Amino acid sequence: MIKVGIVGATGYTGVELLRLLAPRQDVEIAVVTSRELAGTAVSELFPNLRGHIDLAFSAPDSRALGGCDVVFFATPHAVAMHSVPEILALGARVIDLSADFRIQDVVTWEQWYGTQHACPDLIKEAVYGLPEVNRAAIPDARLIAVPGCYPTAIQLGFLPLLESGMVNLDRLIADAKSGVSGAGRKAAVGSLLAEAADSIKAYGVEGHRHLPEIKQGMQLAAGSEVGLLFVPHLTPMIRGILATLYAPLKPGVEASNESLQAVFDTRYADEAFVDVLPQGQLPATRDVRGSNRCEIAVRYDAATHTAIVIAAEDNLVKGASGQAVQNMNLMFGLAETAGLTGIALMP
Repeated sequence: MIKVGIVGATGYTGVELLRLLAPRQDVEIAVVTSRELAGTAVSELFPNLRGHIDLAFSAPDSRALGGCDVVFFATPHAVAMHSVPEILALGARVIDLSADFRIQDVVTWEQWYGTQHACPDLIKEAVYGLPEVNRAAIPDARLIAVPGCYPTAIQLGFLPLLESGMVNLDRLIADAKSGVSGAGRKAAVGSLLAEAADSIKAYGVEGHRHLPEIKQGMQLAAGSEVGLLFVPHLTPMIRGILATLYAPLKPGVEASNESLQAVFDTRYADEAFVDVLPQGQLPATRDVRGSNRCEIAVRYDAATHTAIVIAAEDNLVKGASGQAVQNMNLMFGLAETAGLTGIALMP
């Protein structure tokens, strides 16, 4: 039985962790924290969990959390780093869903997140929790940095092309669209129904804080510097990310729909949570809603000698909490798919 603590469980990724973990017979959810709601029953805030979780929120306490086997941090950026060292010292392992340990260069992290890192010595120890890349390192890790939602879809979409050496690394483009839950469960004007409905808008055009994380992973895959233009968009839906990726191929590289399809089929043949669609089908966010799957399709545009990749995922599942649970399964030697085989919601 794995004893689990969840810090920051009042947000969307926190309740998604609770939804995924509550039905499991091999997991005991022991500690669920919230400073503001200490003493309040979890099921009072989240009625969908009534009858599944008989716990009240408690104020964060390192001793209680340190007594767990693993602690999930579903907190805003620059929060987990203040508590993680003590919890690790008490013997618990940590899976952090924030960006506190994703970027290996601390100077770059501090520039993008606007604050000094509280424990830069732990950044080098943290394992970047993209199982499709780092599966071998995850079981022995004390500290996992779960990838962001945009970085997961974009890296999974580009990886086969980068690893094959087929693409021009100077002119890669990621055009990605996300539902409003990606902004978190907080009172913000931009997330209000009257503001977000019936509209779509770009944001972070001058630079989004996920950009260095994405480039870090892509450069490791490519073995050299990568030039990436990344523009995110907010769409009037609750869940989902759809990323359309453009990768000009190198001069002299011969390509077709069939040859690119083979590259992706081969790369992800053994991946339970990456579904490469057959030619003629395209991903849609509704097809992965509530599931831990990332759907991918690839096409070749002969006129521009460009590979076009489309990736869809649920930003709260494969883009956050589901991927965190996938990492937990690997950490504790369980089947990687445990608790994550739910079918996407339709419609």
